[in-house]
Amino acid sequence: MTQPASVIDLYDSLLAAEDERARARIIAGAFERLEDRYPELKDLATASGVRESELRLQKEIEQLRLRIEEVRSDLTREIEQVRADLLKEIEKTNLRIEEVRTELIREIAQVRADLSKDIERLRAETSKEIAAGNQKILRWTTGLLFAQLVAIIAVIFGVGLM
Repeated sequence: MTQPASVIDLYDSLLAAEDERARARIIAGAFERLEDRYPELKDLATASGVRESELRLQKEIEQLRLRIEEVRSDLTREIEQVRADLLKEIEKTNLRIEEVRTELIREIAQVRADLSKDIERLRAETSKEIAAGNQKILRWTTGLLFAQLVAIIAVIFGVGLM
């Protein structure tokens, strides 16, 4: 038996059915096609259901926006705290650098003063040694000149005696 395509075909099929059983089968087939064509109402989206879902989603979106703002605010505070901590550390480091620089300048000045003293002491010692050496050379040269003078005088007297 073929399935009726329209309401008139359904009516004609019901009139043409031989017994109650055939009619029940035709009616059941019509209901089956009707269910296939239109899903259950619980599966259909109604305007109120869509509105409820929309309101629920808007509420969730607003809660997410608030949470995002909280996180953004927390991050901003944390960034500012880290920035402040870094500035403090930079300031401490700059102070420490300045302390080290001052200490180095003081040590360099001390080394220069010590070197100047050592140079002056070495100059004095060298001057004394040079003066002592000059005196020795002068004595030696004087002795040599005196010896030459004596030799020249001896030669002059020795030549005169001859």
